[in-house]
Amino acid sequence: MSVIKVTDLDLKGKRVFIRADLNVPVKEGKVTSDARIAASMATINYCLQQGAKVMVTSHLGRPEEGVWSEENSLKPVADNIAARLGKPVRLIKDWVEDDFEIADGELVVLENCRINKGEKKNLDETARKYAQLCDVFVMDAFGTAHRAEASTYGIAKYAPVACAGILLTEELEALTKALLNPARPMIAIVGGSKVSTKLTVLESLSEKVDQLVVGGGIANTFLNAAGKNVGKSLCEDDLVPTAKMLMDKMAKRNARIPIAVDVVVGKKFDANEPAILKDADSVSDDEMIFDIGPKSAQELADIIMKAGTVVWNGPVGVFEFDQFGAGTRTVAMAIAETKAFTLAGGGDTIAAIQKYDIYDKVSYISTAGGAFLEFLEGKKLPAVEILEQRAGEKRS
Repeated sequence: MSVIKVTDLDLKGKRVFIRADLNVPVKEGKVTSDARIAASMATINYCLQQGAKVMVTSHLGRPEEGVWSEENSLKPVADNIAARLGKPVRLIKDWVEDDFEIADGELVVLENCRINKGEKKNLDETARKYAQLCDVFVMDAFGTAHRAEASTYGIAKYAPVACAGILLTEELEALTKALLNPARPMIAIVGGSKVSTKLTVLESLSEKVDQLVVGGGIANTFLNAAGKNVGKSLCEDDLVPTAKMLMDKMAKRNARIPIAVDVVVGKKFDANEPAILKDADSVSDDEMIFDIGPKSAQELADIIMKAGTVVWNGPVGVFEFDQFGAGTRTVAMAIAETKAFTLAGGGDTIAAIQKYDIYDKVSYISTAGGAFLEFLEGKKLPAVEILEQRAGEKRS
């Protein structure tokens, strides 16, 4: 990965524009989960310590372009950062058109960039205006690296220098280590409700991994493909042939997709629904599968313990309801204990990691969802490509 790193540059007195991923949940004007802010502080603190004039922006929610509203304001984020720094942090509202001064070693937060006209469509005019604000552009938002927008791509094209922040560099190094040259055996766990949303990921991973573990609603489609009755479970019948094809393709190279031998079922999706353990062969027509059973969970734990690399994206059951969380908990505990390099990413996965308190036991946790999946698919991320291009220009 040939990009310029922010840590390679002299930033003293320079105007530094950081695009971070501060898209955090906010309730009643307060940030309710600040993991993304915490992850972004390494780059912010580094630039401040270097004596730079630091600006940071991010998207938050889905505002309408050109329309400011309190619910999409970064004010709660600015307050959270101010509390971390122990000093006030100014929030600059109309930063594209207004002149504003920043002192050396000062941080300002630039209001939600998605409110700006031309941001989503990556308009040249918008990107050039952003670039005029800085001497150095730092891309640190891995979570939006798969989107070419004015604040992730356009500004990188026109800023005097474009580089990768500390978080982005760490993400790319961890992903590269896990995917391009993994320690074997390599295991991928892909959960989620639908095969269709993860199909390209499953296809790509089926060519790379030694065991491809499918969980959640996705697993039901594979159970069906293996000839099991899945009752009223979430299942995509039209993708059963695809599931069969993936199982056959992996079997041909002595790899496999483990299929559950026991499952936990209920009659309806409800927090108070009793959990019933059954063999995978004996699910009745009026039942829904909500988790894997203990035998299947133990098989996955054994696979994880023998692995060299584990990539985890998505729970294996409806872990939000405790009675259907045992499978995901067993997987999480195995991931915490294995000697393998473990890489986890995506919102539901992070929620499971927090619930089972294994945050510091995973080798690397990616805060991204979409970009993480696109990297797993082997796609080039536009915001990374432009950084590579700019680094190449500087070297030539």
